[in-house]
Amino acid sequence: MSVRDSASTVPYRVVLGIGLSTLALVASCSSGSAPPSQSIPTPGGGGALATAGSGVSVDRAVVHLEALQRIADESGGNRASGTRGYDASVDYAVGVLRQANLEVSTPTYELSADDREDGGGPARPRNVIAQTRGGDPEHVVMIGAHLDSVAEGPGIVDDGSGVAAVLEIAARLAAAPPGGNTVRFALFGSEETGLQGSSSYVESLSAAEREKIMLYLNVDMIASPNAGYLVQGGAGEGLEETGPPGSAEVAQVLIDNLVRTGVTPERIAFVGDDEAPFVEAGIPSAGAENGDDERKTAEQARAWGGEAGKVYDPCYHEACDRVDNVNRVVFDRYLRAVADTVAHYAAPQNTLAR
Repeated sequence: MSVRDSASTVPYRVVLGIGLSTLALVASCSSGSAPPSQSIPTPGGGGALATAGSGVSVDRAVVHLEALQRIADESGGNRASGTRGYDASVDYAVGVLRQANLEVSTPTYELSADDREDGGGPARPRNVIAQTRGGDPEHVVMIGAHLDSVAEGPGIVDDGSGVAAVLEIAARLAAAPPGGNTVRFALFGSEETGLQGSSSYVESLSAAEREKIMLYLNVDMIASPNAGYLVQGGAGEGLEETGPPGSAEVAQVLIDNLVRTGVTPERIAFVGDDEAPFVEAGIPSAGAENGDDERKTAEQARAWGGEAGKVYDPCYHEACDRVDNVNRVVFDRYLRAVADTVAHYAAPQNTLAR
């Protein structure tokens, strides 16, 4: 998540009235966090890949986290934009996506001298954009995460967890390509220093190209050790917090898929991560995240487990944000739920009105 979020005054807000269908599901699901040894119920889903959630693997996703950790260890301890570590992270992600036989491009964007870390990387960092070879290009389902870390650490939860989820879901979809809508995967740079990567990408699109993007799903921090279960979209006041029309619907699909894994998430407002340029462009958006340096409430701890009064992630933006900081149970639940959400909208019958 962006550095400015650590000082954000936007509180997490619970939105009541999740819906009768969700409440019915809650009644049959455990509300507490599962211990690491407990198996996670297979989510439902549907859409282009009815088994998307069960097809993704947290073990394969952790392999990507370990690779990002090695890159940081070999690059001065971080993967910040404008450094060798970030450039190597781009190369790694491109290799994974090309091996999955996806169409891949690496558009560059300008990085100012003030924002560039003195780490030997290029002055024009690369975003990573990939998409399925099949599907309707007039209806694009887009999922993204940020590939950079802060300079203080390797960024394995923030946001290696989102990157690993995107890579694992991309490989799964490529193995069983949808016959409905095109799915596009994005890994953005410079989120931590002002959203330059995602902003540059959205600004590069023509009005017609923006109109083809049916929705954008942002995945930013989904494996924190004392995690909350939070979904963005359709909450708050004003467009910047709620998202454009359609955002609440996308968020609801993600909520329902998380409920199927055994937890009931809270719906919260957007706080200005990589979804912000999409929201500003009028593209329906939702976000998956589990909290950073905010403190877990007693009510949340009763619902999800973990420690009340403690921050969601004590290693947020710190050198200790390494692979051993990852909560695999939380990561597994989010990975499955996000995969099913993408699969739902990849199906041709599930287009979203703009």
